[in-house]
Amino acid sequence: MALSARAWDLAAAASGLWDLLRQRRVQTTLASAAGLIGLTVLATGWLTQTDLLARDFAPEQPLPFSHRDHAGAQSIPCLLCHGGAAKSRRAGIPDAELCMACHKVTRTDAPSIVNLKKAWDTGEPVRWRRVHSLPSHVFFDHRPHVHAGIACQTCHGKVESMAKVRQVMNLRMSACLACHRDSKAPENCNACHR
Repeated sequence: MALSARAWDLAAAASGLWDLLRQRRVQTTLASAAGLIGLTVLATGWLTQTDLLARDFAPEQPLPFSHRDHAGAQSIPCLLCHGGAAKSRRAGIPDAELCMACHKVTRTDAPSIVNLKKAWDTGEPVRWRRVHSLPSHVFFDHRPHVHAGIACQTCHGKVESMAKVRQVMNLRMSACLACHRDSKAPENCNACHR
């Protein structure tokens, strides 16, 4: 069967391209360009890191809240207020109703509790600012970590000693991988990137 003129043109073009790609100078140029693009992507990712991934990120909150008083002095377990960690991907932030379960009777005259009660009475949510936040391309689930017995302090630091919560752990991939390697947890890409 004879090839059409167009097929011959495509075959000749492919052959010419192949000959071009086999030249050392072209291979070196392509490899350099790929390396430069890769370095640019990595540098851009590193330099544009959001504050939400940085250590010591501690945003101002709408109400003062001391984990040192609650988790420390009062020994309130993390999962009492952040119960979602044992049963969902997210630990969650308690709503005013949970806080008011205790504050109906304790420290009711403190200015922050008065403001909390106003939010509770009106049904207006307290707009807490997230301290720990991962990029959208990262899949994280609290459940396997909680059920494996990993202490909250492993990633969140000694929260029970913090008057104001701040991010202690670097939330870059290397920190997560180091822990996964130490604990023999999955290291494959789709364990965290889905």
